[in-house]
Amino acid sequence: MSAYTAPSQIAERQIAYFEGKHVLVAGEAEDLFPIELQKYCESVTVFTTHYGYYDQLKTSNKITCVFGAEFDQPTQADLVLLYWPKAKAEAEYLLAMLMAKLGKDTEIVVVGENRSGIKSIEKMFKPYGVITKYDSARRCSFYWGQCTQDVTPFDMQQWFKTYHVNYQQHQLTIKSLPGVFSHGEFDIGSKLLLDTLPNLSGKVLDFGCGAGVIGSVMATLNPTIELEMCDISALAMESSKATLRANNLQGKVFASNVYSDCADDYQFIISNPPFHSGLDTSYGATETLLKDAPKQLKSAGELIIVANSFLKYPPIIEQSFGHCETLNKTNKFTIYHAQK
Repeated sequence: MSAYTAPSQIAERQIAYFEGKHVLVAGEAEDLFPIELQKYCESVTVFTTHYGYYDQLKTSNKITCVFGAEFDQPTQADLVLLYWPKAKAEAEYLLAMLMAKLGKDTEIVVVGENRSGIKSIEKMFKPYGVITKYDSARRCSFYWGQCTQDVTPFDMQQWFKTYHVNYQQHQLTIKSLPGVFSHGEFDIGSKLLLDTLPNLSGKVLDFGCGAGVIGSVMATLNPTIELEMCDISALAMESSKATLRANNLQGKVFASNVYSDCADDYQFIISNPPFHSGLDTSYGATETLLKDAPKQLKSAGELIIVANSFLKYPPIIEQSFGHCETLNKTNKFTIYHAQK
């Protein structure tokens, strides 16, 4: 069994494309293939918007790893290895940014699972140049292309989608970058969570903040709270920061791999936790969120989450808190609560 994901395996099959190149890896990479890749290349830089992946790679002395919503480092890169992301809009965003940064004559390799819609790259790359499929294996495709056109300068501000949320006589402006949860819409699970929340006080963590809807509503309704918002995605962090600014609200927004960078004295942890990772469903981060929540709460601190009703979270909450109560329920979502 290979230690690499299927997209990395198909890239490995075509290693000759990378020889002697300065490679910039971007997109939905999930394994340690970039470290292997550097044996064949002049240099490898990984640009990732995923803090957990950055955490995995940052200690390697063989490659450079950059975390953020925009790649803004000086670079010699002449070839991009793009792992096709699950959100098509995120692929467009990454292409526009990287082609603008690296410019004409840059080569590109795109790898990804066929079910992820990688075929869209054929049309999407047209403004930059020509791209062709050269290999397919393990239900994945391998494309190679080259930027032959002059590229428009990249301006992140133009990629924000702006929409409005009306909640209890307040109109909030939400700013969201591609690939961020609730991009362009008010999620009904989040609305049920907000409808159910008590009055909040003290230090409050919006865990998995996405575009910042929950945090912004909480700060609007409870102006005295000390709001913190974390997410594993740099695109989510930038969205939340922009949402707070748009509504003249204050909050600390930071990257965290579950609780890696969080405080341990929250009065409330509030979350609409994510359960999708890549194309597959993943509950690992949420299980850790629930299991370790008591360590991050002060005494009598509270956890309140919304979850799809079919998810078996109560036993995990009961195990860590000794109890779990249901505060609200629809046929699709349930609000769970526990106090330390």
